[in-house]
Amino acid sequence: MDFIKFLGTAGARYAVIQQIRKSAGIWISLDNTNILIDPGPGCLVRCLSSKPKLKPTSLDGIILSHRHIDHSNDINIMIEAMTNGGRIKQGSVFAPDDAVYDDPVILHHFQNHVKEIITLHQGHEYTLKNIHFSTPIKHIHDVETYGLNMKGKETSISYIADTQYFDEIASFYQSDILILNVVLLSSSSKVKHLSVEDAKKIIMKNQPEITVLTHFGMTMIRSKPWKVAEHLSEKTGQKVIAASDGMNITLPLEKS
Repeated sequence: MDFIKFLGTAGARYAVIQQIRKSAGIWISLDNTNILIDPGPGCLVRCLSSKPKLKPTSLDGIILSHRHIDHSNDINIMIEAMTNGGRIKQGSVFAPDDAVYDDPVILHHFQNHVKEIITLHQGHEYTLKNIHFSTPIKHIHDVETYGLNMKGKETSISYIADTQYFDEIASFYQSDILILNVVLLSSSSKVKHLSVEDAKKIIMKNQPEITVLTHFGMTMIRSKPWKVAEHLSEKTGQKVIAASDGMNITLPLEKS
């Protein structure tokens, strides 16, 4: 069965270092392809404690949107687990250039474990087993960062990773399912992350079948993300939900 599993929904430093919510990233199983996105702190533990258990050796690849620790902390242990301790040279890892070469968060030892390391670039398309995905635009963030457009046979998924809002962003992400990293309750010129108002603009322009909010900072957590999602649904007329730790979405979506 295809699914999206939210292993963790914490975003930004304080929510992550206090583990108010988990910070383990997203597992997507689509068209017999298993993909792990942004394996932050605790990812391996969350995979193995998931019900049913998620087996790292079944992964076909890992994608890093960017090198920040809340997205990449568990990348090396997940490579170790995916390759059965380096005994099986398998799996593809996709990451921005600075995460691989400049000051690598993927250690050289573990780079040698996997079948291939592929660097992400703006406007490029990639293939991972049965899935095609693209990184349409470089985000406005403190390090090199990309979101994803992923296409399966019946389902398309967009993931807007960490970024400051910019006017054209919605036009780059058109899918059935939109996953939005919404760290902030209110916009801040000092923090290069999306706010609730930014999310509203994107949802209104794109009108996906469903929008899933995740990667919450402290202001979002205090405001109860499910309440924020309900408010956005009312304001936009679209289906908006807030992810919770361990939440599972079965694919394809049921047609309403």
